[in-house]
Amino acid sequence: MDDEAVIAAMREWIEKAVIGLNLCPFAKAVYVKHQVRYVVSRAPHLDGLLEDLDRELDFLAAADPEAVDTTLLIHPTLLPDFLDFNDFMQLAEAALDEHGLDGVIQIASFHPQFQFEGTAPDDPGNYTNRAPFPTLHLLREASIDRAVTAFPEAETIYARNIETLQTLGRAGWHALWRNKP
Repeated sequence: MDDEAVIAAMREWIEKAVIGLNLCPFAKAVYVKHQVRYVVSRAPHLDGLLEDLDRELDFLAAADPEAVDTTLLIHPTLLPDFLDFNDFMQLAEAALDEHGLDGVIQIASFHPQFQFEGTAPDDPGNYTNRAPFPTLHLLREASIDRAVTAFPEAETIYARNIETLQTLGRAGWHALWRNKP
């Protein structure tokens, strides 16, 4: 897949799952204002992906939040195994600390095979964090704080998302991607 196709797949996921199922009530505002930066990494190895992460952390920290509020760092081929990706997240968090951005930027992780601890691989609740490709979502802490303040009972989002996806079920989730206009 070329970069445009990767970004198109991510946009579809945001529109149909993240916004469409209201998995993140904060996502629509930055999405419609075009404040989401999409970066496709083609790094051939983990060191290269960490270098891409370093660049994106620096970029996001320096960028005007009105222009770029959040970044999706996507790698369509590296780390296809979820457990390897999950292990990589320790390195990503260490990079955040090395840049002095702990408390400034937060990293959320998404993966096509995401699985919460203690769940079966096919549990629909896992779809809350399943994206088309392994993705590091770089979020500004200040934006999260503002969104949480504006959204009453933000702590209920996780449980509501699990319930939404349990109700939707595996068949409903897969139907989202078959029903193209």
